[in-house]
Amino acid sequence: MFGVRSLFFSAAIVILFVGSYGGAAEIKYKDPKAAVEERVEDLLTRMTLPEKLGQMCQVDRFNFTKISSEIFTKYLIGSVLSNPFDTGAGPLDRLHLSNAMQRLSLSMRLGIPMLYAIDAVHGHNTFINATIFPHNVGLGATRDPQLIKKIGAITALEVKATGIAQAFAPCVAVCRDPRWGRCYESYSEDPKVVNMMTESIIDGLQGNAPYIADVKTNVAGCAKHFVGDGGTVGGINENNTVADNATIFGIHMPPFEIAVKKGIASIMVSYSSINGVKMHTHKALITDYLKNTLKFQGFVISDWKGIDRITTPERANYTYSIEASINAGIDMVMIPYEYKEFLEKLTKLVDGGFIPMSRIDDAVRRVLRVKFSIGLFENPMGETTLAPEFGSEGHREIAREAVRKSVVLLKNGKTNTDKVVPLPRKAKKILVVGQHASNMGWQCGGFTLTWQGFNGTGEKIGHNTAWKLPMGKTTGTTILEAIQKAVDPTTEVVYVVEPNQETSKLHSDAAYTIVVVGEVPYAETKGDSSTLSIAEPGPATISNTCGSGMKCLVVLVTGRPLVIEPYLEKIDALAVAWLPGTEGSGVTDVLFGDHPFTGTLPRTWMKNVAQLPMNVGDKNYDPLFPFGFGIKT
Repeated sequence: MFGVRSLFFSAAIVILFVGSYGGAAEIKYKDPKAAVEERVEDLLTRMTLPEKLGQMCQVDRFNFTKISSEIFTKYLIGSVLSNPFDTGAGPLDRLHLSNAMQRLSLSMRLGIPMLYAIDAVHGHNTFINATIFPHNVGLGATRDPQLIKKIGAITALEVKATGIAQAFAPCVAVCRDPRWGRCYESYSEDPKVVNMMTESIIDGLQGNAPYIADVKTNVAGCAKHFVGDGGTVGGINENNTVADNATIFGIHMPPFEIAVKKGIASIMVSYSSINGVKMHTHKALITDYLKNTLKFQGFVISDWKGIDRITTPERANYTYSIEASINAGIDMVMIPYEYKEFLEKLTKLVDGGFIPMSRIDDAVRRVLRVKFSIGLFENPMGETTLAPEFGSEGHREIAREAVRKSVVLLKNGKTNTDKVVPLPRKAKKILVVGQHASNMGWQCGGFTLTWQGFNGTGEKIGHNTAWKLPMGKTTGTTILEAIQKAVDPTTEVVYVVEPNQETSKLHSDAAYTIVVVGEVPYAETKGDSSTLSIAEPGPATISNTCGSGMKCLVVLVTGRPLVIEPYLEKIDALAVAWLPGTEGSGVTDVLFGDHPFTGTLPRTWMKNVAQLPMNVGDKNYDPLFPFGFGIKT
């Protein structure tokens, strides 16, 4: 009798289980042949509240290092990111870490894979020996959408080689004031150029399909930062953008509209405000316009600690910040460390009815939709087969092409008959001066190896961290090395880091001088500048070298227009290299005439900062060099 009762009880349990979850064949979310929306809805009905809220969290992957498996096994976190200081690993090291985290995520009750994301804004930029392309401002100077598509595809391959599934790119801001510290992340001041590049880079990253075309070689993209961050008052980062609808929807919104049409997987919200309303709480633009009007189907993600900054001071009322941001339409929150507090408060807000369950379901539905659509459920693990693609020669050739197409020639001789470029490669002696000629970090700019960039000499300059080897070394070619390779083997190349007034006299037998000066690396707020001056000792380098009687070509390494007019009369020729990245040979390709100068200004070049903001089409437009200018050779 006991055996019969036991058998009946066991059978009842099986019936209950099948009734609740269905047989294996009926679990639609596990069926790769089922439609994505069917899989999403099936999985959503099976999830508990903690499982849903975990999908709305993105935490720093260092939480996995510090407290082992807890982020997955206890808190059910659905996404991790590598922050801009997560530098130094080889591609296979990171891939193995990614797979270790993924195995834990898959071991949970429902087996939902985690989504791993990283900043990859000009190549896979936090990795040593990755291919580093010119920053977006340089790509805007190329006006070459097919090239930009190739760059997106290469970036995706190198990201995939490290086991990471999403890139926080592209930045589609329309920078309207070069004083902004993020201006180099913008393709142009002209939304037409930004729109063209946005479409092409998404095609490259995601593979010309909604979400991604190929689970093996493409990554999910993330258009950022929604919306208007390039129009803040005074170009101050994270500031307020004061704008009418014509400006918002005619200048700043179009790239996001294109990104939605291209099927971008996610959109990141800006720290900045529009007309006094923090974007992280802007329901009218996030939910009403982006989701309801544009019909965006991916997920909206906050920026790093973005909801913390809703209040002043930060986190002054964290419960309010969570409620306001989630109800505004943010689906995934980049926390990245205080996830326990976030989940506790979010749970109370849902249980108390302050955040409706329909809003939670909408957020989770969007996250799951992306995870299914990019193939994470069927292909959750990174593969070692792409490792040979990382920093390959073929990729570097494309980067070199991007550099030479991005360099803009602004002056070529003091008269029409006195041309300086192309430079003669066969000379007894040439003089190269300036710190930027032999500094890979300064050549690459911010968001390279670290958030604020790095100094290739290993010394501390300004706000930059004093990185020693291997930070000072990453595969590539400096401009000085490129010059040495480009000239005739019999030509002596003399390099002087900081020339004084005697330098030109000591080397008066040189045929000409190449002066390489510009900006020191920076990112975000640390790059805000009210003066836009050339970094010291750049001005002295120009003054001590140019105007001495020897032909003088200045190469300006910069992410934005700088005040150059006071030195222009002394300079014989002037070329702008827009933070070219690792492939300095692209600069010498055009200097020595192997390829023509074709780059054109993606930005208006002001005479002085008092004119700012000044953009093409403005009523009082009086630039030093107009938008679109560039001498062709």
